[in-house]
Amino acid sequence: MEHYLATVADAFEAGVMPRCHLEDITRADFYGFVVPFVNELMRMSADAKIPVRIRACDTMGYGVPYPEVAIPRSVPGIIYGLQHYSDVPSEMLEWHGHNDFYKAVSNATTAWLYGASGVNCSLLGIGERTGNIPLEAMVMEYASLRGSFDGMDPTVITEIAEYFEHNIGYRIPTMTPFVGKSFNVTRAGIHADGLLKDEEIYNIFDTGKLLNRPASVMLGKSSGLAGIAYWINENYRLTESERIDKHDPLVAQLKAWIDSEYESGRQTALAIHEVEEKIEELSGARFRRL
Repeated sequence: MEHYLATVADAFEAGVMPRCHLEDITRADFYGFVVPFVNELMRMSADAKIPVRIRACDTMGYGVPYPEVAIPRSVPGIIYGLQHYSDVPSEMLEWHGHNDFYKAVSNATTAWLYGASGVNCSLLGIGERTGNIPLEAMVMEYASLRGSFDGMDPTVITEIAEYFEHNIGYRIPTMTPFVGKSFNVTRAGIHADGLLKDEEIYNIFDTGKLLNRPASVMLGKSSGLAGIAYWINENYRLTESERIDKHDPLVAQLKAWIDSEYESGRQTALAIHEVEEKIEELSGARFRRL
C-alpha cells in the first residue's frame, strides 16, 4: 500500500490528477483494506487540493447487481460503501466490469443507479476473456433511464459495427443485440406475417429510425418472389437506384434454390450467411457477402 500511495503522492506533487484503479474489488477485503486505502487517498486529495478518481474494477466479473448480497460481491454495496464510508463524490467514481457471468451490463447499470458517474465500455464489448461492457448497450441503457439520448446519435452504432466487419474483418455474432445481423430479424412465419402488417407487433423499437436498421424477416420455404427481393434490398442496404424487384433474374434463381432446399427435406431456417453466400455465387459477385 505504501508504494502505491507514494506514487499517488508524486502525482499530486506534479499537479496531476491521479486515477486509482481498485482491481479485483469484488474479491477484496472491503472494510479491512479497500475503505482504509481509499480514505487515505481522499485525505491526500484534500491536502493537495486535487481531486482523485476512483475506479472500482470487477476484474473477474464476479460482482452481482443485488443489494441484499454481502460485500464484496454486491455492486450496490461497493458503490454505496465508497461514497458513504470513504466520501468519494459521485463525479469521481467509476465502474469497470467484465462479462464472465453475463452481468457486465446489469452491473454497470446498477453502478450508475447507485451513484457511480461513469462506466468503462468497449466497442462491441470486445475485451479480455468474455469481454467488457459494450458501449452500444450502455447508450441504450442511458436512453432508457433518462428518456433521451442527450445529443448522442445511436445510428453510429450501426456504422461502428459495419466498420468492424468490413474494414477490420471482425465477425460479430449474428444474435448480438443492436449490432448482430439477426437482432431484429424474425424467423417464425406468424411473427413475420405480423411484422409485415405492422412493425410494432414484432419489433422491439423503431430500429430503422434509431439504428438505421429496419426490421426484417428471414427467408424460408414460404418466401415469395416479392419477399426475397425485399430481403435483398434491406440486407444489402440498397439505395433507391440500386434496389431490385421480383422480376430480377437473381430473385427467381434464389427462390429456385430455396425451394430445392426444402423439397430435399430441409427443416431448419436459412441462416443469413448461407443466403449471402448463395447470392454471391448466383450474382457473379454482383452482391458480396457482408
